[in-house]
Amino acid sequence: MAKIINLRTARKNKQRAEKERLADSNRAKFGQSQSSRRKSKADQKNLEDLLDSAKITDSVFQSDAEKD
Repeated sequence: MAKIINLRTARKNKQRAEKERLADSNRAKFGQSQSSRRKSKADQKNLEDLLDSAKITDSVFQSDAEKD
């Protein structure tokens, strides 16, 4: 004799499995948590600020040329 299944329950289980599969693919696609994205963005901004502060401008070269 065949096993009797509830079609409504089977349909809901199938939908849950599909949602979980979609969630797994989105986790892999977007990957980072919000806190790690904020930290990465802050680190990048700090690096850019450090590089900008060390940048040599044309005014430095002009003042050196005026001294000669």
